[in-house]
Amino acid sequence: MTSPVVAAAVNAADLARACGPKGEQAWLCTTTYRLTGSQSAADVADALAKPARIVLIILLAYVAVRVAHRLIRRGVARARARAERAPGGGIAAIDTGPVVEPRRVQRLNTLASLLRSVVSVVVWAIAIVTILSDLGVNLAPLIAGAGIAGVALGFGAQSLVRDFLSGLFMLLEDQYGVGDVVDTGMATGTVEGVSLRTTRLRDIDGVVWHVPNGNIARIGNRAKQWARAVVDVDVAYAADVAQATDVIRGVADGIWHEAGFAGIILDAPSVLGVESVSPGRVVIRVVARTRPQEQWRVARELRLRVKAALDAAGIAVPSA
Repeated sequence: MTSPVVAAAVNAADLARACGPKGEQAWLCTTTYRLTGSQSAADVADALAKPARIVLIILLAYVAVRVAHRLIRRGVARARARAERAPGGGIAAIDTGPVVEPRRVQRLNTLASLLRSVVSVVVWAIAIVTILSDLGVNLAPLIAGAGIAGVALGFGAQSLVRDFLSGLFMLLEDQYGVGDVVDTGMATGTVEGVSLRTTRLRDIDGVVWHVPNGNIARIGNRAKQWARAVVDVDVAYAADVAQATDVIRGVADGIWHEAGFAGIILDAPSVLGVESVSPGRVVIRVVARTRPQEQWRVARELRLRVKAALDAAGIAVPSA
């Protein structure tokens, strides 16, 4: 009768003959041999072990990417739900002030797209490296070559990397969004699109500007949270400044209490007084805090009504 030790030695020897040395035996080969005891079945399983492992790695990578994308989509959906429960609240990493809902959604979609891309690249890169290792490819020269190529690409694509990093921080800090009127230093206009690489503007003449994010050294946002209408009224040097100030204040108060401007002008307008004095004219300034992008409408209405009120009061304006 064969002892268990001898049987184990025999089994180990058989496995070595069927599937190779112990450290190189494939799981599929050893399992098939133990179940069937057939050398030919073990040979077939050994031949299929590597392709099966590669297929398994691809399937796992695919499932991991799908699960990660679903989690990201759920996170975006929860963020939208919170935004609906508390409209106007900020979600920026630094600026927590109120934001407009379309811009909030656009930022969430952009960040979700970025996260999905990063997850896909990382997971599939790991899968490809694992497959190459299973195929017996020496990864050391490949990694060294990739490092050299990465350095060369980094030198050649510095502006592209700068654009992406600048775009990422612009989104996280909520510096501006779609629908805002901004001054980038190179162009001024309404933001029509924001990506990680470029910002698309349309100016007052209808010209579309594509501005690389990395080239934007400063941003002037004229439509974030609130704006201010500033109107300078010129009156003749000989005019009664006190009377002109009272007339302008009356016009500003009238607009403030008018139902049509109740939701547009946020605070009572202020007549700041004499802004400047020059030969032939005195400039009186009036300001009003308004909703974003309504400052131009309020300023035009103020100018129209102030002009009519000054004419009615007989207050002269500077001559040409």
